[in-house]
Parts: sequence; C-alpha cells; structure tokens
Amino acid sequence: MKKALLCALFWCGFTHAADALPHWGYTGAGAPGNWGKLDTAFAACRLGKAQSPIDIRSEAVRRATRTTGTTPIAFHYTLSDATVVNNGHSIQIGMNHPGAITLPDGEYRLTQFHFHAPAEERIKGKTYPMNIHLVHARQDGRLAVVAVLLKVGKENTVLREVFASLPQKGQTKPLADRIDPSRLLPASHAYYAYTGSLTTPPCSEDVQWFVLKRATELSPAQIAAFRQFYPANARPVQPLNGRWIYSVP
Repeated sequence: MKKALLCALFWCGFTHAADALPHWGYTGAGAPGNWGKLDTAFAACRLGKAQSPIDIRSEAVRRATRTTGTTPIAFHYTLSDATVVNNGHSIQIGMNHPGAITLPDGEYRLTQFHFHAPAEERIKGKTYPMNIHLVHARQDGRLAVVAVLLKVGKENTVLREVFASLPQKGQTKPLADRIDPSRLLPASHAYYAYTGSLTTPPCSEDVQWFVLKRATELSPAQIAAFRQFYPANARPVQPLNGRWIYSVP
C-alpha cells in the first residue's frame, strides 16, 4: 500500500517502483470499475465508503461554521522551477520549491499537480472540460487536494509552455520558465470541503478535499493538446454514503 500511495503522489507511472503493481487505466480490463479487483493494494477502490470524486449536490451541502473546523485556505505558493512528466495516466507537473497551504490541522506541502479530462468533480450535475488537482501532503503523510475546475476561455498563460509541447508517454521535460501555482487559482478561493479519497489507485481514503467554486480558463487549443493524449482520464463520481459537504465561506 505504501508503494502504491507514493506512486499516486509522485511520478511512478514509468519507474521501477511501480513495476510490481498491476496495470490500471480508464478503459478495458484496467478501467475504474475493475480497479478494486486488480490488486489487494487497490481494495479501497471497491470497498471504500468515502471515495472520490463526487457530484456536489445541494441537498448534501451545509454551510461551514466554527464547529465544522473549516476555514479559508491560506495559500503560500512560491515561484519554482518545474518539470512536466507524462506518466501514462495524466500530465503531471512537479516543482522544486512550490510552497504549501495552511489548514487548521497544519501545513501541507504541494507535491505536484495534474489534470483530468473531463473534470472529475461535478457541481449540481454540471461537468467541466478539465480540472487541475493540486496534491498536498502533511509531514505525517496525510493528504489534502485542491481541485480547480477548468472551463473553455482564453489562453492560460501560466500553462502556455506546458501545453505548447507535451512530452510523450513515459517522458519528462523541464520547463524553461518557472511556475507560480497561485496563478492557477481563480480570484475567489471559496470552496466546497469534504472527506474523500485519491481518485486513482490505491484510492486511499482520509483525504481532505477542497473543490474551488469558481472555474478558471483554458483555451480550446490547450484543452485539445491535453486530449490528444488523454481524451478521458476521469474516474466516475462515487456515492456520498451519507457524507456532508461544507460550503466555505
């Protein structure tokens, strides 16, 4: 399980660390419906009761209060050198010193961000063309993910170099320009919060999720560039199983 979790956090798609794990994907025998049957390390994909992604429906949303332990996220991202990797499941960006977020239970360092098409999260049934998952880890290993929805619009200049020339599967490419992750966020940091899981194997639970309410933009050309490699790399939405979603602010 530890090896599978590390591969979910970092860039194990084409490294020896992942060799012992079964192939998974989004179609055929390795599709999401079969993940939980591929390996005992992936059992949570089938048996977990707090899985992600979800459809954020009004009837499950509660306004956050002091007692819910939800407060505005303090973003402390910094400009950093970055590397793009095509790990066989998505395009993933790693940075040397990207910064962190501060939550009520401590600081979570940004480990990487990656993309899904279509967006894995839905809001009241609405889907978006793509999303970004910014994955953070606390020193003890607990995870927090900030999801940014992406809509069709103007070119995203922060990601211009990323989408201008995407690496082939299994390849990595350093970026000439540094990236400031804070510029990937919409102006409003209002969010929906819930407890869920990784959306890829091993589907580990007890992950804090923060889905920003406002979408940011990608150009049609940028979306098309990603979809040439990954036209559909989104896990279907999962049952809430009685979980509440908290709206902040």
